[in-house]
Amino acid sequence: MKHLNSILVAALLIIGVGAANAQDENNPWAVGAGMNAVDVFPVGIEDEGRFPARSADFQEIKGEFGDEYFNANDHWNILPSVSRVSVGRYIGSGFSFTGVGTINKINKLGDTRADDLTYYGLDGEIKYSLRDLINGPGGWFDPSLGVGGGYTWIDDIGFGTANGIANVRFWLGENFAFDVQSTYKHAFEDTYGVKHFQHSAGFMFKFGGKDTDGDGIYDVDDECPETPGLPEFNGCPDTDGDGIEDRNDACPNTPGLAEFNGCPDTDGDGIPDPQDACPTVAGLASMNGCPDADGDGITDAEDACPNEAGPKANNGCPYQDRDGDGVLDKDDECPDVPGTVANNGCPEVTIEIINQLNEYSKTILFDYDKATIRQESYSALQSISDIMKEYSTANFHIEGHTDDRGRDAYNMDLSKRRAASVREYLTTKGIPSNRLTSEGYGESRPIATNKTAAGRQQNRRVEISLKK
Repeated sequence: MKHLNSILVAALLIIGVGAANAQDENNPWAVGAGMNAVDVFPVGIEDEGRFPARSADFQEIKGEFGDEYFNANDHWNILPSVSRVSVGRYIGSGFSFTGVGTINKINKLGDTRADDLTYYGLDGEIKYSLRDLINGPGGWFDPSLGVGGGYTWIDDIGFGTANGIANVRFWLGENFAFDVQSTYKHAFEDTYGVKHFQHSAGFMFKFGGKDTDGDGIYDVDDECPETPGLPEFNGCPDTDGDGIEDRNDACPNTPGLAEFNGCPDTDGDGIPDPQDACPTVAGLASMNGCPDADGDGITDAEDACPNEAGPKANNGCPYQDRDGDGVLDKDDECPDVPGTVANNGCPEVTIEIINQLNEYSKTILFDYDKATIRQESYSALQSISDIMKEYSTANFHIEGHTDDRGRDAYNMDLSKRRAASVREYLTTKGIPSNRLTSEGYGESRPIATNKTAAGRQQNRRVEISLKK
């Protein structure tokens, strides 16, 4: 029997260590405190153990097993103080392990009296809760059955016991319960062991649940334990409140629709905003959500003529020939001025136009021996400018010429400066400088004799030609 006691204690230690390392659930730890009662009457009338079934005068002090089980007034030994403490841990799958310590005074041995025998007990219990089977998860009524073992000392004489347990907890809150239990302790020692019932009542508090993100959902049940969330999503968040949890929401910060994985469709065109190139204007799927009012395959935003169908090559506009010169506007470099096909729709400068320019240029006068244009020449220069503007794609060359009086080098320089002066003046009238070139030729290109005053007058001139 002594070896059996050692084996029992070792087994309890192994069970306790194993339970401490088992899988946790919410609030796996529990502590309890209360009172206990010891009753040796309803354990049977066998004479084994320290206290026989009959006294010396053959008076029966015990009854059959279970007799007067609830006769607390006559048989129960109760110490009027906190006489039972426990520490337990949830093992998993409805099982829990509890270590229990009790203290009491024995002054009732069945129907006889005793001289205040001291009672100490250390027990280990494994219990299985029937709560979920009876009530479903979270019910207030929590019965359980269990087995265990321990060691009991009565007046310093110890013995091992095997225990059968019936327990009921009444949950008064999520973590707080009223606990009642009855335990039958079968003694292993036939000579000094004591078979008895031990009843207890008290309160229990469970704790130890971890809620990392503080959302009220324990980590073990929280599928997003590090991010505050909602119970309906098992602890995961729904930041935009659209009823779709963030991890399944393609647009977690913007309320949207389930059909679009949580993304909105602001313009209601059936294309979610992230895939909609025009999210605020209803459009077509083929246009990535943008409208195409004229149906020419070009989105309105890129269509120069959104209400008239036209090819993409013409920016969505129909081909036109506004100036009627036979060159479509898309190819016409001068779409508002009639021109020729050969000149890309722009008018060509004819010999007649060049002659007209030179008729005006003949009247350009300079101060004596200078490149300064005289004021009376401004009207002719304005006419030249107006003609050049009509031929916006043509480039012109301005030539300066002199008579033969004076040194050749001087005449060359003067002619260059006068041609440049005319070019500069025309740019102030809106003719782009890149359309004009100028050069001086001095006395090298006379058009009349230099022997007469009239001939020299003709040679002192500005001419304009078309630059090819």
